[in-house]
Amino acid sequence: MRYFLWVFLVMQCSLYGQERPQLFFREDFKETPAEIPVSQKHISNTDVVINLYGEDSDQLKKSHHDTPKDDPYYVWSGLCRSTWAVTLKHRSKYVDLSRFGKIKWRSKQSGFRQLRIVLKLPDESWLVSDASDGPSTDWRVREFNISDIKWKSLDMELIAETKLVQNPDLTKVEAIGWTDLTVGGNSDACSRIDWIEVYGYPVEK
Repeated sequence: MRYFLWVFLVMQCSLYGQERPQLFFREDFKETPAEIPVSQKHISNTDVVINLYGEDSDQLKKSHHDTPKDDPYYVWSGLCRSTWAVTLKHRSKYVDLSRFGKIKWRSKQSGFRQLRIVLKLPDESWLVSDASDGPSTDWRVREFNISDIKWKSLDMELIAETKLVQNPDLTKVEAIGWTDLTVGGNSDACSRIDWIEVYGYPVEK
């Protein structure tokens, strides 16, 4: 009897210990020379598909500089003369971000740029976050708790926010990405993403 009670308690502890989701996917862009535009050939994770949005999204650059020596391999928006967005999606799974979901990235913005999260849902609706990652003089890691975020609809033709969306269903998110909702202004006014991590529960498509 004591043995079965012990097994039950261990299983309960294990269950509650897994309440927060593990890493769903991470993307680091390949360490290859700078190129325009960023594309699928620059994606390191074979389970991940990249998509670009916006009239001038073919100017999104997979960038890198030889100096400084620790310069990362990143996506850069400085050449875009229209609003833009980038998304990543898993080839075979949705992700449930409704239960302790998190998104974490390393980025650096300049000018007045505020980088925001973009989500695509299975019904083809789009969301953009009120939470954002603003300018900094050096690369910075930012973590977002999905449950703390307010969302607006995202018009994907204009890449512009519209109405507030109350309590969106985030149990099946198809794609995750980013935008700063504005045009590029070369190095003085741009957004950069080095890597991104998504924490959530996988859901079969």
